[in-house]
Amino acid sequence: MDRRSFLKTSALGGAAAATTALAAPAYAQGNRTLTMVTTWGRGLAGVFDAAQRVADNITAMTDGQLTVEIKAAGELVGAFEVFDAVSSGQADMYHGADYYFVGQHPGYAFFTAVPFGMTAQELSNWYYMDGGMELHDELGQIFGLKSFLAGNTGAQAGGWFSKEINSPEDFNGLKFRMPGLGGKALGKLGASVQNIPGSEVYQALSSGAIDGTEWIGPWADEKAGFQEITKIYYTAGFHEPGAGLSVATNREVFESLSPAHQKVIEIASAECHQWNLSQFLANNGAALARLQAGGVKIMEFPDSVWDAFGKASKEVLAENMSDELFKKIHDSAMASMKSSSAWIETSSGVYTKQRDRVLG
Repeated sequence: MDRRSFLKTSALGGAAAATTALAAPAYAQGNRTLTMVTTWGRGLAGVFDAAQRVADNITAMTDGQLTVEIKAAGELVGAFEVFDAVSSGQADMYHGADYYFVGQHPGYAFFTAVPFGMTAQELSNWYYMDGGMELHDELGQIFGLKSFLAGNTGAQAGGWFSKEINSPEDFNGLKFRMPGLGGKALGKLGASVQNIPGSEVYQALSSGAIDGTEWIGPWADEKAGFQEITKIYYTAGFHEPGAGLSVATNREVFESLSPAHQKVIEIASAECHQWNLSQFLANNGAALARLQAGGVKIMEFPDSVWDAFGKASKEVLAENMSDELFKKIHDSAMASMKSSSAWIETSSGVYTKQRDRVLG
C-alpha cells in the first residue's frame, strides 16, 4: 500500500472512530512557541524578509499566544532539509520555495513556478479562486503538511553569466545554478545544472564552481553582490515568471491548534504573499538602474534560445504526466492560466502598451 492510500484509509478509519465516540477535538492550551526552519540564509533580501513577516504576523495576531521562532538555513537543519524536518516533526513549520522539493513530488513545482508557467497574478488567481490552494493541501496530506502560499518574488531574471548566450549550444557544458523543473529543462540543453542554496551561490560563482546563476531579480541580486563577479545579466527568464514561496506546518501541529489560530496562519501567509510581491516589484526598478550605472550589461536571450527553452520545458512537463496527481495539478493550473491571461492580455495588457506609447 502506498502512502497516499494509507493516509486515505487511515483518514476514513479515524473519521469513523470520531463519529462513534462523538468526542470534541482537543486543542493545545496556553502560550506556545513554534519553530520555523527556512530554506534561506539569515538576511537574504526579500525571501528571508518573507519568513520573518509571516512569523511576526502570527505572533502579533495571536497577541503572543503563538510565538514563531525562526531558524535560518543551517541553524537547525540545512536549507534543503526543511521539508523532511517538518514532515517528521523535528520542526513545526518551514518557509521556503516548494520547487526545492520536486524530489519528494514533482507537483510541488507548481506552488513556486514551472517553466513557461504562471505570472504572479495568474498564480494568485489559480491559488485563491481556481482550486490551487485545495491541490496544495491535497499534496501536503501525503507528507503530513498543511501548506499556504506565503510570498512571491514576481518574475525572476534569466540570470548572471560568465559569457554571452548567443545560441542554445552555448549552454552545452555550462555549470549553472537553477532549481526546480526549470533546471531540468536547462539540463536538456546540455547544461550541468546545480541546485545550490541561496546563501551559498555567491561563493560558488566567485570561485568558478559555477559559470552562472539565476537568483531572483535586480534588487535581491544586487544585495547578493553578483555584479561584483560578472557584468553579463539577462533580465528575462523562462523558468520562474511569478515565483511563489510557501509556509508549511506539520499537520499534527496544525490540527492541534484552535480554529482561530489555524486561520491566523492562513491569513498571515496570504498577507505576506501580497506584501512580499510588492516589496520585490517596488525595489527592482531602482536596483536595475544602479546595476546599469555600475557597468552591468543588460541582455535578452535571442529567439533561438527561447525556442530551445520552450521545447525543453514541454519535454520536462510531459515526462511527469504519468503521475496522476502531477497531471491533475498541471491541468488545473494551465486551465486557470489560460482563462486568466485571456482577460489580462486584452485589458491591462493593451492598456499598458497604450500608456507607454502615449506617455513616451
